[in-house]
Amino acid sequence: MPYSEFLRASELVVARYRHRTYIFTEDLIRNLKKEGYFLLAISQSPKGTLDLFCKEIGFDKTYGRLYETGPTECFTGNIMDEHLIANKAAIVRRAIEKDGLTLDGSVGVGDTEGDISFLELVDRPICFNPNLKLYRHAKRMNWETVVERKDVIYEL
Repeated sequence: MPYSEFLRASELVVARYRHRTYIFTEDLIRNLKKEGYFLLAISQSPKGTLDLFCKEIGFDKTYGRLYETGPTECFTGNIMDEHLIANKAAIVRRAIEKDGLTLDGSVGVGDTEGDISFLELVDRPICFNPNLKLYRHAKRMNWETVVERKDVIYEL
């Protein structure tokens, strides 16, 4: 598939599903932006789609999976820098250095055990709709855990 077709499909998906987000995270993003926070998104999702979605909701920078394209601008099936995107703590450290940021007063939101490394770095780790492995770790660490179902937000 050519990259241009992927981007066109991403635009359609973001336009259609942009407002299918959670109340808790929407409010958190809005409040953090008001307070002048730099918002960084790190995801295993394709960077092209992530850029579109995160820009819409107020993120300043995104890190996502980069897929290699060949001479015809079609995807080759290879993931570029796969080891980097898997280490979210390394990405946070890199962003801090590159963008002149600090972790003082930092907030992090994660949903799987792959987020533990960067949640351990931030001042306020939040486990949002966590999978079981992250929930168990969060419970041991006494981290904030939030579950949202339909229009009800539960803090565990």
